[in-house]
Amino acid sequence: MTSTEKLRQTTRLLAHPVWESRIFMGEWVRGSAADHAVVEPATGRQLSTVGMATGADVARAAERAARAQVDWAARPFTERAEVLRRAGMLFEQYADEIDEWVIRESGSVAAKARIETHTAAEECHNAAALAGHPFGEVLRSEQSRLSFSRRIPVGTVGVIAPFNFPIILSIRAVAPALALGNAVILKPDPRTAVCGGMVLARVFEEAGLPAGLLSVLPGGAEAGEAVVVHPTVRVIAFTGSTRAGRVVGELAGRHLKRAHLELGGNNALIVLADADLEKAVSAGAFGSFLHQGQICMAAGRHLVHESVAAEYAALLAEHADRLPVGDPNTGDVALGPIIDAKQRDHIHALVSKSVEAGATLAAGGRYDDLFYRPTVLAQTPVTAAAFQDEVFGPVAPVASFGSIDEAVAIANSSDYGLSLSILTADAMKGLEIAERIPAGLVHVNDQTVGDEAVAPFGGVGSSGNGGRVGGIGANLDAFTETQWVTAQSTIPVFPF
Repeated sequence: MTSTEKLRQTTRLLAHPVWESRIFMGEWVRGSAADHAVVEPATGRQLSTVGMATGADVARAAERAARAQVDWAARPFTERAEVLRRAGMLFEQYADEIDEWVIRESGSVAAKARIETHTAAEECHNAAALAGHPFGEVLRSEQSRLSFSRRIPVGTVGVIAPFNFPIILSIRAVAPALALGNAVILKPDPRTAVCGGMVLARVFEEAGLPAGLLSVLPGGAEAGEAVVVHPTVRVIAFTGSTRAGRVVGELAGRHLKRAHLELGGNNALIVLADADLEKAVSAGAFGSFLHQGQICMAAGRHLVHESVAAEYAALLAEHADRLPVGDPNTGDVALGPIIDAKQRDHIHALVSKSVEAGATLAAGGRYDDLFYRPTVLAQTPVTAAAFQDEVFGPVAPVASFGSIDEAVAIANSSDYGLSLSILTADAMKGLEIAERIPAGLVHVNDQTVGDEAVAPFGGVGSSGNGGRVGGIGANLDAFTETQWVTAQSTIPVFPF
């Protein structure tokens, strides 16, 4: 047995009650709001409690962050990189324990939970490399002087993250922001405050991040607003609904702050007549049903050529009927629970309205408690609610098209522009079609859900304002300011 395996048996990241009923500001303290119950959606059981922050807590965290950030930015980049490397190794070391929290708190199946911890480690390792990346360029000048631009930290970054991929959608902003010399205030969704918040606090605490540089403050709308408006928080990284994103963007603009908004999606998966139908159906099922469809990149609109649309819908329905649904903590299932009853009822209302509008219910359309069956709507009118709106549930509406122009027109009829999938035997034709459909992400011969730490991520239209995270360039743009610097050996003589 290796030393790491022995350590796993004797230590746990979240076992000590230091974090329960607490918020994190470099130390574990009581929040000013009432505690929040951590509930397992699959069973309704209470797993723990977390503290909840108010605007006053955000203000205190921001003041601490401003003081700590100055020293952090002045440290050698190698020190920042070392903290990020240790954080990455801790995600790997405690993966089994973290996975269990993701499964139980967010309703994830085990494979999806493993994707989260793997990606979290990768985000930290890539951020460690980002800390040492060249951060400026020498510029030409008409005058006899040294002229260059350089990237400097923005100061404090506010991160507001949702429940669906709680670790990834937090760490993808937290890690690069810290690596580039910033402090971070993270407000996770209270429904996943442990795996989306307390896990990160404990990881960076164990990794040796100096106190005050990371605060984890679960809270409601008041806390979120306080993060956006506090004067020392200069950049906002928000992931959530388009409705909430509009509010955040407006508020940030009023306070002259950059807001990187990654919002909803109603993503088109286009299946051409020449596509391998069996593989296309498998891709479509994965794109619509992974994590119960609670993904901004989920395949929300299946556009299938009329010559194969009926067969595609029938095969997709067969796939849906075979997928087991249940408690991912106790069974080998493909789909777990919807996050809460409000979201389940929203999903069911859209399905019911779409059937009333003329869609054929080919599979699913029913639920038991929070367990919603994967649903296929065949012959869906493009005006139906489940086709027009982001469902955020395991629903696959299938509509047909007769020509490429018609497919492009239907795809472009949505205000969203996050992810696009085109399945075809001719990849170059797929790329040509993609050029006609605005989207932040394009996948030819793959489904719509995909994200990597090394790739820029963001949407257009109602899916976001083009602000991106991921990859070297996007992270530098997101979490630094560009400063122009000149220097010359003597002061010139001016004609004044």
